[in-house]
Amino acid sequence: MKLGVFTSLFHHLNFTAMLDKVASYGLEAVEIGTGGYPSQAHCRPDELLRDKEERRRFKQALAERGLFISALSCHGNPLHPNPEIAERDHRIFLTTLQLASELGVERVCLFSGCPGGGPDDKWPNWVTCAWPPEYAEIRKWQWEEKAIPYWRKAAEEARKYGPTKLALEMHPGFLVYNPETLLALREAVGPEIGANFDPSHLWWQGIDPVAAIRILGAQQAIFHFHAKDVAIDEHNCRLKGVLDTAPYTDPAARSWTFRTVGYGHPEAVWRSIVGALRLCGYDYVMSIEHEDPLASVEEGLAKAVQILRQVMLTEPPPAIWWS
Repeated sequence: MKLGVFTSLFHHLNFTAMLDKVASYGLEAVEIGTGGYPSQAHCRPDELLRDKEERRRFKQALAERGLFISALSCHGNPLHPNPEIAERDHRIFLTTLQLASELGVERVCLFSGCPGGGPDDKWPNWVTCAWPPEYAEIRKWQWEEKAIPYWRKAAEEARKYGPTKLALEMHPGFLVYNPETLLALREAVGPEIGANFDPSHLWWQGIDPVAAIRILGAQQAIFHFHAKDVAIDEHNCRLKGVLDTAPYTDPAARSWTFRTVGYGHPEAVWRSIVGALRLCGYDYVMSIEHEDPLASVEEGLAKAVQILRQVMLTEPPPAIWWS
């Protein structure tokens, strides 16, 4: 298992300065945004695809610092009811697939997307309950008419570019937000669909990440991992539950807040997560995603690196010598 970082936190640095900063933490991998919500601060797929020499320099800069790309990330909403937004995010997805192939990167991280509640809607409609009955009808339409057809075609595109793994982050607000919905899409589409497993989004929904790892891991459906924590504010949670619309900029008012690793759940919990990943055969990258409003970029990342270095298992397990 190796340690990396989602480089969006260094969006203010240019590509080489970002790589120098990442290398200074002793990390081994970078997850790089190619557009959509993560922006293109460190990677412009269209430009790299046009210029072979620029791609060579891009790869050389990584190699000179002993780094590799764990995934290219183009989180967006290709199912958006606004056709301009949907087309933009779809195009970014296609160029990211092409660039991943050129760079030898097997994993693309993204969201499943969320359509409107019907063909005439203008905004996404995330259904969170089964009643009144029209909500169940909306959800059925979203999956059968939008999500499954889109992702079947997306999987076909991925197959053109080799062993590309489509790592969907289970994120509320989108159709895939928990293990059940991820596996439903995987069953409908194929083994190209898997998880960019971020425990923080599961914790605040009340889902046990270790149990989720066991369920997804049994189907080899964990493609990538985001190391991000979350703290539950029990006082606020008792008053308003976990479906919280208070702004992220006001953590004191929220039921939950993203935290750097170890500041939401203790080290022992993270050890359990590492153990569960090893049991299911995941031996790839833990990519730190720092979105803690209470810790600076530098300190928050340093704390996450420190704790994860303590809990990660980097060597392969031995043969059983005592039995």
